[in-house]
Amino acid sequence: MVRGPRGGRVPGGPRGFLVRVRRAWDRPLTAYYLILGGSLLITVLGLVMVYSASQIKALQSGLAPAYFFRKQLLAAVLGGGLLLAASRMPVRLHRGLAYPLLAGSVFLMCLVQIPGIGVAVNGNQNWINLGGPFQMQPSEFGKLALVLWGADLLARKQDKKLLVQWKHLLVPLIPVAFLLLGLIMLGGDMGTAIILTAILFGLLWLAGAPTRLFVGVLGAATLIGALLIKTSANRMSRLACIGATDPGPGDQCWQAVHGIYALASGGFFGSGLGASMEKWGELPEPHTDFIFAITGEELGLAGTLSVLALFAALGYAGIRVAGRTEDPFVRYAAGGVTTWITAQAVINIGAVLGLLPIAGVPLPLFSYGGSALLPTMFAIGLLIAFARDEPAARVALTARSKRKPVFGRRPAGVRWKTMRRRVKKRPSGER
Repeated sequence: MVRGPRGGRVPGGPRGFLVRVRRAWDRPLTAYYLILGGSLLITVLGLVMVYSASQIKALQSGLAPAYFFRKQLLAAVLGGGLLLAASRMPVRLHRGLAYPLLAGSVFLMCLVQIPGIGVAVNGNQNWINLGGPFQMQPSEFGKLALVLWGADLLARKQDKKLLVQWKHLLVPLIPVAFLLLGLIMLGGDMGTAIILTAILFGLLWLAGAPTRLFVGVLGAATLIGALLIKTSANRMSRLACIGATDPGPGDQCWQAVHGIYALASGGFFGSGLGASMEKWGELPEPHTDFIFAITGEELGLAGTLSVLALFAALGYAGIRVAGRTEDPFVRYAAGGVTTWITAQAVINIGAVLGLLPIAGVPLPLFSYGGSALLPTMFAIGLLIAFARDEPAARVALTARSKRKPVFGRRPAGVRWKTMRRRVKKRPSGER
């Protein structure tokens, strides 16, 4: 038997190990460390894989081998600043950003549709040229805007006891979400529209929408989605490539099949960093939508499982933050961010594995793309701020800061108090 941290006895062996793991998992700062550590590890590993996967693509375009890596590194540095700023902002300031961010996102998404301002990439017109090699995708900021605005709206209505009425659940949340979805679909970006729909459903679920209302909205969205897929030959071809093992007529499933080839050739530990064969022109978009396939080829099953474990830890921590808070805005915002990142990761990885149609969405924090990285890192900063703001986490952080040594030694006052406590505990005859 081993004595636990609170004086209780912990059995030895495997059972004791599980007890200690469970106690460590239940500590106040677990969610904080998981979000901070998991997101940083995903970002750093993503930078490494962007550099490895994009070199051939850059050379084929007549650019320097590190061209895409340098742009991603710049975006990661800027995103780190946004993450730090968001993690230090109070909740009231996050709520204050909701309406300006929503208005700015709608305005920019309207600009995308103006000829000469909007830029089409791979058939989707959802980009704005900022000059030179820099472009921005406003729909990525629309995800963050919907999370913050929707969380603020639902929190205000919950405070006024209005969410018990179905019309207050739907209006104006559903019309504004449909406005964003319509602007995105004007550019043809079905993948981003799916992520936005997932965020909407996540907010409705957290608000306690009745089952019949939830099923009704889900059915309407499914019907609209099926109609949009049926009326587009490109989307129908992507749907037909699920589980494909042959490129098919006209090589319509070329990307899906070569993504499977990349994963299959990686084995358990991969062919080595930088040794991918599929990125030599065989796999389109190796540094964006299909970077997970290159990761599997170069780092093997071990690398892909590590990425999946990091996303799972991030998702668990977000759910834990949303479940433990008493602030309705924090619950809705944390749940919305967790739904966003988890759904986008599932859709991207599912497409690479051939389990879902190719939606053209990047892997959060991992794939190349500054427009996707900046709002995602700000959203991670939100989760960090919420995790730090838990009462038990605040107490633990305060206690840790008081115990922190100065230059490897405890401050003199702390050392003197510690010595005095030890003297008081000794028997009188030993003094």
